[in-house]
Amino acid sequence: MDKSGIKFRKYFKEYSFSNVLAMIRNNSRSPQVCEEDGHGQLVVITGATSGIGYAAARKFASKGANLLCLNRNKEKSEELKHEIESEYGVSCDYILADFSSLEDTHKAAHQLLEMEKPIDVLIHNAGIYLTKRQVTPEGIEKVFMVNYLSSFIINYILKAKLKSQGKCRIILVSSEGHRFAAWGMRFDDLDWSKRRYGGLKGYGAAKLAQLLSLIKFEEYFRGSGVTINAMHPGAVKTSTGQENSPVYKSFKKNLLDRTLKPVSISAEALYYLGIYKDLETISGKFFNLTTLEEPAPPALDAENAERLWEVSLKMGKLEG
Repeated sequence: MDKSGIKFRKYFKEYSFSNVLAMIRNNSRSPQVCEEDGHGQLVVITGATSGIGYAAARKFASKGANLLCLNRNKEKSEELKHEIESEYGVSCDYILADFSSLEDTHKAAHQLLEMEKPIDVLIHNAGIYLTKRQVTPEGIEKVFMVNYLSSFIINYILKAKLKSQGKCRIILVSSEGHRFAAWGMRFDDLDWSKRRYGGLKGYGAAKLAQLLSLIKFEEYFRGSGVTINAMHPGAVKTSTGQENSPVYKSFKKNLLDRTLKPVSISAEALYYLGIYKDLETISGKFFNLTTLEEPAPPALDAENAERLWEVSLKMGKLEG
């Protein structure tokens, strides 16, 4: 391995065609259904005003759970609060945060930290897909920041609080897209300033980083009653990609979206992973909806997980 982090030979030997076939089979499966009640639980969801997050919010609320949603838009958050509370009779509060901002992410994490009420389920759902490279004011590639680093920061700031609770389920809405980062993290070019950016490549790198963080957080929480797992939400129709060009949006609307499934399957899977009693000790795993699956070899690299952890502390301004 060189300084870039690429491990071509190592990963090439570890790739298995059977794992690819398993992924293809799993993509056609429906999620398992949890009939258990979520009454009184506090569920925190990021990006809950549309898509998977919105469907998940309604699913948990329909089962009696109270919600705390972390969203960018105040008007949409108010609409969601009114809809959920009037329809289901549960509490639906919100915190405003733009997860492309380090300041907003830290502020939201500390608001969660200061709450007296324990968090029962924490769902990291917020995400974006960009076809062209964008960089945040702090110099971080935007997809990497929103899809990975924001969830890392929140988990890191909350880790002692959650551990002290003795119970919590953290769920990362990840993706089979991590497989696009086939040869691992490029630690020498996390901001894509040295390579040509591509939507699938940038998205894949961010989702790979998410799965590598799973390794380290699972180690930290082991034996504490806190679990952390990742889930591919299925090929579902969401509003992701609206920041892109009219050409891309037209392609998505007229071709791609017609092949996709409803977000309700993602919500069903998230509820199952968040509530089903038999999963309360399962941690550090990757699910395709509700089916256990082995991720690509780069996502199982403990050495790179350690390296990414240290890099993320610096990028996320978490040192000291």
